Amino acid sequence: MKKIAVFASGSGTNFQAICDAIQHGKLDAEITLLVCDKPEAKVIERAKQVGIESFVFSPKSYPSKAFFELEIVEKLQEKQVELIALAGYMRLIGETLLGAFKNKIINIHPSLLPLFPGKDAIGQAYRAGVSRTGITIHFVDEGMDTGPIIAQKELAIEKNETLESIEHRIHKIEHEFYPQVLQSFIKGRNDRGN
Repeated sequence: MKKIAVFASGSGTNFQAICDAIQHGKLDAEITLLVCDKPEAKVIERAKQVGIESFVFSPKSYPSKAFFELEIVEKLQEKQVELIALAGYMRLIGETLLGAFKNKIINIHPSLLPLFPGKDAIGQAYRAGVSRTGITIHFVDEGMDTGPIIAQKELAIEKNETLESIEHRIHKIEHEFYPQVLQSFIKGRNDRGN
């Protein structure tokens, strides 16, 4: 059973999807820690309800990113975390975390990267009038949504579709696809003896 940490900043629907996949035996992992940079985020309550410990911090109370990332690394090492899954964590990962967890940080992004990186990717795609979008699961590097792609799933945008409808459909795909890809990654790593 792979020990993972989930990083999230908001409502935590992808966090919940990962928890549900574990509970239903679809993901061979144990979430040992939630890391959240927004003390008021709903995801903290979700973690509490399922008995998962949270490390909640306010970035502004640290002198720099390196300081709070150092504290995060210590918490992750205490919990023997082997893999980090970003699930709506709205902060760039810095060199302290990247160095400690090289090729062990995975992110989900609601577009077909390299198209529409950064915030509001669904809105960017909608305003651009593209006929398809989707989600990308990728390794995290020092850039914004620039790491090597692990998997993508496409979604056709229907004529006259609303932004809300696209968002709903993207989130539905995310909640199914992210746990599947994490499971494939974990199984692949275990098969290779890593």
